[in-house]
Amino acid sequence: MPPSTDPSLFRAAGVGAAMNSLEGDIRDAEQLARAIADHRPEVVLHLAAQSLVGYSYDAPTETFGVNVMGTVHLLDAVRACDGVRAVIVVTSDKCYENREWVWPYREGDPLGGRDPYSSSKACAELVVASYRRSFFESMDDLSGPALATARAGNVLGGGDWAENRLVPDVIRSLIDERPLVLRYPESTRPWQHVLDPLAGYLVLAQHIVADPALAGPWNFAPGGEERWTVRRIGERLADLLERPCAWVAHPGPVPHEAGSLRLDASKTRALLLWAPRFSVDDTLLSVAEWYAGHAAGRPAAELVDAEFDRYQRLATC
Repeated sequence: MPPSTDPSLFRAAGVGAAMNSLEGDIRDAEQLARAIADHRPEVVLHLAAQSLVGYSYDAPTETFGVNVMGTVHLLDAVRACDGVRAVIVVTSDKCYENREWVWPYREGDPLGGRDPYSSSKACAELVVASYRRSFFESMDDLSGPALATARAGNVLGGGDWAENRLVPDVIRSLIDERPLVLRYPESTRPWQHVLDPLAGYLVLAQHIVADPALAGPWNFAPGGEERWTVRRIGERLADLLERPCAWVAHPGPVPHEAGSLRLDASKTRALLLWAPRFSVDDTLLSVAEWYAGHAAGRPAAELVDAEFDRYQRLATC
């Protein structure tokens, strides 16, 4: 499907020009099966989603259709295509049954989800586990493709213009010179730069191709010591843009969202040797530079390249 926002980073940065880009609806099983059959991929990264918690309250049928049946359609298409060696299905940190406890969630903790978005991601995890056991593994051997899920924290990055997401909300409030409205200002999340988990997905794909026994669920999360609230993220980003803004709490009522969420990525660090490169402050500095550059008229592709350059520098330190 075409990008859902205007402006769109995909369009502005000319991402489609550097690849064979097809637009379609993952709920269209026949179209998806044709695309997989025509291109015969070795590795599939499944990131298509209805990815907004707030929107899931307004459109639960769409949310479950995209996130659950879309995943079913993809795995059925993969099942019918020879040569696929690995599939990474990206779900969410919100797939866990969140009990608001103080310790981070591990991959074996119960799945759940109160809102439609979180529930749909838990359902997608169950779909993946079922397909792995029913079609991609046998009792005696591992008969590919290797199938894994990736659960990342709340990602931040330049070029995000979605509705009801913190960074775009901050930017729009600064542009419009109005107070930033926060629904849950004291909530904490595992904030991380989007390039950190994306790099992790590639590392995971390499590992499960080499060793299909590693297929299964994986957490990608920042260090647990950096527990920033929504309010602190908004204030720090505004400060970095040198445009301090006032914020106000949403007058309500607002749909339920968890107050605290943490992920334990010790399995990922130990077995994949993956670790985040950006601290929360590094992330916000990168995000601030992106939007400041965009406001100054710098090309989006140039700003994306700068983010990649920063990541590469941190990765080699």
